[in-house]
Parts: sequence; structure tokens; C-alpha cells
Amino acid sequence: MSFRPRRTALYMPGSNARALEKARGLDVDVLLLDLEDSVAMDMKDVARKQVAEAVKAGGFGHREVVIRINGLETPWGEADLAAAIEAKPDAVLIPKVNSAEDVFTVGRKMNDAGADQSIKIWAMMETPQGMLRALEIAAATQEYHGRRLSCFILGTNDLVKETRVAMVAGRAPVYGWLMNCQAAARSYDLDVIDGVFNHFNDADGFVAECEQGKEMGMDGKTIIHPKQIADCNRIFSPDETDVAWGRRVIEAFDAPENQSKNVMTIDGKMVERLHAEMARRLVDIAEAIAARDEE
Repeated sequence: MSFRPRRTALYMPGSNARALEKARGLDVDVLLLDLEDSVAMDMKDVARKQVAEAVKAGGFGHREVVIRINGLETPWGEADLAAAIEAKPDAVLIPKVNSAEDVFTVGRKMNDAGADQSIKIWAMMETPQGMLRALEIAAATQEYHGRRLSCFILGTNDLVKETRVAMVAGRAPVYGWLMNCQAAARSYDLDVIDGVFNHFNDADGFVAECEQGKEMGMDGKTIIHPKQIADCNRIFSPDETDVAWGRRVIEAFDAPENQSKNVMTIDGKMVERLHAEMARRLVDIAEAIAARDEE
């Protein structure tokens, strides 16, 4: 499919072989196979081997498979990246991206190693420097070694830790930074996936934060527990009424007699051509989800 839904992105610890096997049957759009934060130092090598073997074995179906490596400055980062390149996931997720150079470094190593061009780079946006340089990081897509960059993931836990702000309902202390990342990503046509909600037993709180993320224009949300999947998928899926209206707008602007029109009245509403462009994306998302669900 030309468009890949990214409503739900579930972190899976690479050291947990049972979880990696279970991942193949979960109703998520993205699997984030983690070698970093969720893996103890004495399990790093085990996790790398298990994740690489799982990705090579395949069987993940429609799910987009992403390996989060340890930073290249750590004792495990270089080996993680080499294993990921060999395993050929859909993307490599770089932790704690502070600048465009972090993207270029990974991209350069991938290109030098002859990594398949289909393997993308995703960036964890979770540090003060990353927040302040979000536009620079997004612009890495314009340079040769940064062209693989396709998605930002917001790491709100690390961001809260490093900035010493409070994580409160509504996320007011970090809201501006999150929207800054969103605007930077959209400037270069990148996707943005919202940060995690830690209290996985608080269903109401999770739903509220998903709804906030959708209002902020996020493409989806990272999650940490399977019980969060259904609500996340539901909230970040297009509303059926909106999709029907979108099809009506597209049909109107695509009519031969309306090709020269930039503004029209449709069902009593004034609609501009830019709304048709927005509608096309909405319909593409809905059709991609429908195609995925039919698999």
C-alpha cells in the first residue's frame, strides 16, 4: 500500500523472546523492537541476537517493524546498527537525536554498509537539544545521508527527565515542544508519533491523551501495553462521517466542469481546493486501514 497507517506503535523489549513471538499477532500498525531503554545492560547482546533473528524470520504481516538501537556512543550501538542492517527491518530508530548530524552519522554508516534503501531512519525526539533543533533535524531529509529519515517519535519520558518539568494531565509543560516538533516534521513531510502514556491501567487518562494527540495532528501514539491497542486504533482512525464528506469533496473538485475552480459550495458549505487535498489524505488513510484489516 502507498500509505502505511501509524496509529499504534507498540514498544516490545528485545530481551523478551515470548513478547517478540506474541508481537506477530497483535493488532498494531508498528512494532518498536527495543534494544535500548527496556533492556538491562547484561541482556543487550541477547536482545540484539533475538531481535535480529525475529526480524529475519519475518511473519509480521502488515505490521511495520522498527528496531530501536542503542546510541552509537554506547558500547552496544555499532553492533546494534550492524545487526539491524543485516536483519532488514522497515526502519532503524535512533535514540536521543540532538542534531541533524546524528541522523547523518547513522545514514552514512548505513549507506557505507550497503544497507537496502528501503530501510528508513526514525528519530527519537526526547532531549532539550532535540526540541531546540527540531527543524534542523527534520531538514536532514534534504541531504544525501539524511534522506532515509521519515518519522519522528516523541520521547516524552526522557524529555521530562532531562528538562525537570512535571508531567501532568494535559501535558502543559511540554505542549509547546511537542507542537514545535510536529511543525518541524510537517515542514519536511515527516510523520510524527506521540509519546507514551505510562499509567496503562488508567484507561480514561489514556483515551484523553490519545484524543489530545489527535487534536495536535499526531499520526498515532506509542504504547507500552497491549490493553492500550484498541482505544489507540479507534481514536487515530478517521471518522466514517469525515471520510464520506471527504469523498464528496474530492468527487466535486475532480469533476471536469470544476477543474478551474478553487472555491465551491458543496451541500451548502464553502469549500476550497486545499480542502480537497486534505480530504485525499484522509481517504487514503481510511483505505489503507481497510486494506490492512482485510488481510
